[in-house]
Amino acid sequence: MRSSNPVFSRRGFSRDTGYAGFNAPPQAGGPAAPPYAGANPYAQGQQYVTHAPPQHRPMTMDDVVARTAMTLGTVIAGATVGWLFLTQNLGFAIGAGLVAMVLGLVQSFKRKPSPALILSYAALEGLFLGALSGYINDLPRMNGAPMQAVLGTMAVFVAMLVAYKTRIVRVTARFTRFVMIAAMGFVLLSLVNVLFMAFGGGDGLGFRSGGLGIVFGIVGVVLGALFLALDFKQVEDGVTYGAPREESWLAAFGLTLTLVWIYMEMLRLISILRGD
Repeated sequence: MRSSNPVFSRRGFSRDTGYAGFNAPPQAGGPAAPPYAGANPYAQGQQYVTHAPPQHRPMTMDDVVARTAMTLGTVIAGATVGWLFLTQNLGFAIGAGLVAMVLGLVQSFKRKPSPALILSYAALEGLFLGALSGYINDLPRMNGAPMQAVLGTMAVFVAMLVAYKTRIVRVTARFTRFVMIAAMGFVLLSLVNVLFMAFGGGDGLGFRSGGLGIVFGIVGVVLGALFLALDFKQVEDGVTYGAPREESWLAAFGLTLTLVWIYMEMLRLISILRGD
């Protein structure tokens, strides 16, 4: 199962059969194939491994937790700098956000994870989020909104993790297709709204304020939560099928992207509810 998230990246754990030697076919007179044969998502098509896999240390859940903590910690460090020093200089913060978006897209299309690229993305994204959050916090009636968005994001993460672990939410092929189609529609509407705002002025199609804005914000948060389920599935499959250790960076990258999506939608929703 290849996971995705709101940037519709092509990221996914390595399909190099050398890393997960589960697909060796049974030999005549030899032992039967292991129970995982034919189920390894890292196998390339119908090829089988006929040689011993190279020595490596497979990814563990501890690896994913450690890399995710490092990536999110970098986001938080960048956000602190942005909040303290860039609140009054949103132009620089927006530039950092655009560069972060480019770095995220570059990593999304790379076959292998690049820790330096991922951490650079996290630092610049943090600068943007911190400056934007500080700016919004200083607006009338907005004091405390960023902290509420952080708490809301944490609540969504915990709730979805519990729902996934208890199998209340099951990630199937149909589930994945539904989430991807819904997300593409959401992003398309957002882009159309931005174009209407740029050339028509005002609030465009009304997705950023009022009742329609509230509904749109709730849909955005729900989509982020569903993408978390896809990310959890990706991590679970990676650990189960022996993805190489370095690919834990992809898990950290994907989870960070999704959490940033949820935070932005949560902050926008809170801003609308507070009437700004």
